[in-house]
Amino acid sequence: MILRLIILFIVFFIVELYAYQAFKTLVKTNSILLSYKIISFLLLVFIIYSFSKFDRSVGQTKQTMLTMGLVLLVYIPKIILTLILLGEDIFRLGAGSVNYFLKSNTNPTFLGSRRKFVSQIGLGLAAVPFLSLIYGVTKGKYNFKVIKQQVFFPDLPDAFDGFKITQISDVHSGSFDNPEKINHAIDLINEQNSDMILFTGDIVNTDAKEMHPWIETFNQIKEHKYGKYSVLGNHDYGEYVDWPSEAAKEKNFQDIKKLYGQIGFNLLLNQHTFIEKGNDKIALVGVENWGLHFKKVGDLNKATEGLSKEEFKILMSHDPSHWDAEINKHLKDFHLTLSGHTHGLQFGIEIPGFFKWSPAQYVYEQWAGLYEKAGKYIYVNRGFGFHAYPGRVGIMPEITVIELKKGNIVA
Repeated sequence: MILRLIILFIVFFIVELYAYQAFKTLVKTNSILLSYKIISFLLLVFIIYSFSKFDRSVGQTKQTMLTMGLVLLVYIPKIILTLILLGEDIFRLGAGSVNYFLKSNTNPTFLGSRRKFVSQIGLGLAAVPFLSLIYGVTKGKYNFKVIKQQVFFPDLPDAFDGFKITQISDVHSGSFDNPEKINHAIDLINEQNSDMILFTGDIVNTDAKEMHPWIETFNQIKEHKYGKYSVLGNHDYGEYVDWPSEAAKEKNFQDIKKLYGQIGFNLLLNQHTFIEKGNDKIALVGVENWGLHFKKVGDLNKATEGLSKEEFKILMSHDPSHWDAEINKHLKDFHLTLSGHTHGLQFGIEIPGFFKWSPAQYVYEQWAGLYEKAGKYIYVNRGFGFHAYPGRVGIMPEITVIELKKGNIVA
């Protein structure tokens, strides 16, 4: 623990040193430089103080989210500056060494002076994430996008050709702070006029009480002809705080399960139901959370008891790491899996149809959008709400509309 703190202190010191050097290269007024030092020091003290006051019996609060946003806002730009100026120092060190050994150095100092234009480039590049993170907190977190996706299956029952499913995921109601924006999102959900709506988990951050102010709002989601169904996410188990007793934790878990019913969703707990249309039917399967890095209570065998391999199946499983780890290896084929969980890390770059990147992809192979393997599909919803960082940059909150189509073409 002490070693980690020492390493962290060294990293912070280096980052602050380089950031100050970049600032000093461009600003020569002593009063402004002093103000920069004071502000940087006060921000660091506030961040350390806020983290020191984190209460594991409470979990995430508006204060902790503010602190996390401040950490990203302050230190991502400074880290970018550090990397650029460190690169310049490596270059200066190399050039100085060559000149020293070749005896061709006419500069009075070994390294030479820092070049102003490098600091200008660094500050310009650092301004990009700085402004993006501000946008993410003020606008991005409620910039809801409706994403429509057709998925083709050669064995889709005829009556379900054109069947539309709205998917939402990762509501994290404890993070909300703007009723007007949430009401707008509910309106967007209702405007899709889908046949069925599915909610793939994480209704709260931790405590069932987080959802209480929003129950009436989410009850405005209209009835869908073929139902409203849901599963649990990892946050729904209350795993990330210290409870006064196991009984208190269990009561919270039971209360969270009831929340889904209180907003009109049928919660599937390692079980399945049939969706019937005309003379055809498909199986909707819902499992509890199963993730490589999180709680593993999803039971595919229990959920599919009585189903055959040939029946058309849609599976709701919150964590997409379940897909490669178990779902695709299961003896009973799952045609389409719907997941969420990753949020796309709430940070990335997306140019639809051309480019998609997020740090989430280094943790999850399937992290946002549609993926296919051997004719089986998974769709990973980018999330409705937000958690930890109180914003979204590049990866916007999502309402998905999936249209099932009979055929062999992926659109």
